[in-house]
Amino acid sequence: MTRIAILTGQNDQYQGLLESQGVAVSQQVAGSPIWLAEPGRAAALLRQGHPPPTWLASTYAGVDALMAEDLPRNYQLTNVRGIFGPLMAQYVFAHLLSHLRQLPLYVQQQARRLWLPHPYPSLEGQCLTLLGTGDIARQIARVGKSFGMTLHGVNRSGREVAGFDRVYPATELKTALAQSDVLVSILPSTPESRRLLNADTLAALPSHATLINVGRGSVLDPSALVAALNEGRLAHAVLDVFDEEPLPADSPLWQHPKITLTPHVAATSFPEQVVALFVQNLTRFKQGQSLLHRVDFERGY
Repeated sequence: MTRIAILTGQNDQYQGLLESQGVAVSQQVAGSPIWLAEPGRAAALLRQGHPPPTWLASTYAGVDALMAEDLPRNYQLTNVRGIFGPLMAQYVFAHLLSHLRQLPLYVQQQARRLWLPHPYPSLEGQCLTLLGTGDIARQIARVGKSFGMTLHGVNRSGREVAGFDRVYPATELKTALAQSDVLVSILPSTPESRRLLNADTLAALPSHATLINVGRGSVLDPSALVAALNEGRLAHAVLDVFDEEPLPADSPLWQHPKITLTPHVAATSFPEQVVALFVQNLTRFKQGQSLLHRVDFERGY
């Protein structure tokens, strides 16, 4: 029997789901060749000197906590992919449409019994630019297309991706930003992506643009963002991810009138979906096949 250790905040639920599929779970981390784990919990154990497993299956898409230079990399690491696209798309367009149609304002007016219509634009014809062109970005792009938007993407090489009207290489980032009505970052945290959205690049966005960050907080310079919003060089920002989480209570982002802030909830890892992917990979592991969704430690994703 292959021993599997679970390191999550929902261990009982994961154990029940696995056992319902005939997968035995060990209560002992030491000696277990497989960890099904939240990256932060696994990183803490590795930092305490626990030897890494043969395979660490992250229950999250983001594995930043395991990329630290002081942690070992002599194991196979996989993450969760292919299940977050619909959730991310729902989040992006929920906030985009709420802002576009001024729904928060109408909530305030309802409380005051104030009948006062306001004009609004349409998403049709607007340019949606996605930083990243992977599975999540393609799902968001499909929804954007259904609203009649023009879809631009940015990736490392500028290679064409189905569903996008145009894809720019990272070297032409500012050219892409200059055409954007809406910018959505789905980028992971890597040395190349850190502070990619800074004072210089944010200045390339049109002043009416909306920025949505659902990737990683490290991609965005919060001070540069606040400056752009305060100076009228950017219309609005929706932020779900931050350098430090939970976001400190004294952060100026909390009460900024042009920022909509949520506590990293754009796409939740549902145990049922995670277990389905894990069991599929477990079969491959037992048969000595290459694992799906392997993480490249050099790239960080």
